[in-house]
Amino acid sequence: MDRRAFLAGALALPVAGATGLARAQSGPLTKIIFPFAAGGGGDTLCRVIAQDIAPILDRTVIVDNRTGADGLIGIRAVKAANPDGTSVLVTTGPTMYLLPMVETAPSFDTDKDFVPVSLLARFEFAVVVGKTIAAKDFKSFVAELKSAPDKAVFGVPSNGTIPHFTGSRLEQVLGIKMTRVAYRGSAPIITDLVGGHIPFGIVTLSDAIPQHRAGGVRILAVSSAERSPFVADVPTLKESGVELVADGWYGMWLPAGSSPDLARQLSAAVATSLAKPETRDKLNAIGLIPAGSTPEGLAKELAANIAFWQPIVKETGYKITH
Repeated sequence: MDRRAFLAGALALPVAGATGLARAQSGPLTKIIFPFAAGGGGDTLCRVIAQDIAPILDRTVIVDNRTGADGLIGIRAVKAANPDGTSVLVTTGPTMYLLPMVETAPSFDTDKDFVPVSLLARFEFAVVVGKTIAAKDFKSFVAELKSAPDKAVFGVPSNGTIPHFTGSRLEQVLGIKMTRVAYRGSAPIITDLVGGHIPFGIVTLSDAIPQHRAGGVRILAVSSAERSPFVADVPTLKESGVELVADGWYGMWLPAGSSPDLARQLSAAVATSLAKPETRDKLNAIGLIPAGSTPEGLAKELAANIAFWQPIVKETGYKITH
């Protein structure tokens, strides 16, 4: 099944406004609150999981898109919700650990305000070049930037994101002064790379693959610890001489005060969903790598990311006010 056909099917789950519905026989209504717009990979992930876990939990599961304020609208909604299992947060890991780092007055404390449930899926970022870059590999790319500083201009999907701080880390490691340009998502960066309007970008891998395969752009390195199964011929940053792993991932949380038993019940339901071959195929089709975990596993993942990124973010001095 191709990606377009899958997305059409996944987004055809019964909806009410921006809400996707997975029906079960009985039990209380459960909202999976996703703090970003419908239609993207994370939203599709939520809908697939909602459909799978509804019969396991014997309840109706709704996907509720609460957009705005860099994800804070949805995060705050779950933070304020009753800890009875009827409101669940699914969002990216970077949202949960980067926002408290960059806000001048943090809106939430991930450890204190939420109970971890499960890691859901990983996704990767990529260093992608357009037609103005002659290099065919990362080493040659670095040499080209050093010899032509005017080409050290890169696009990121948004400020305050993993691609933003990956660029900061590359500046530090490579010793090259770079200019960052913030876009609204990865897709317009790809368009500008194809058009020769910007030299390179750090984008979500899945958004770059179609034009990489078509020859419009070149993916020079991926951010994951190991080569991506989606572009196995492309080396990682670590293989390219840069000690940096910058994965993205999605996780699930409950509001503070939720019982550990409830977290384990939800985690087990998610694990059952992610173990299904058809679910794994659906997620692979949109560039997601299924990766369930225990609640403790999610907490460990979050802590490791905080420890790694906090000094990098602090050094940039980047702050925002909501």
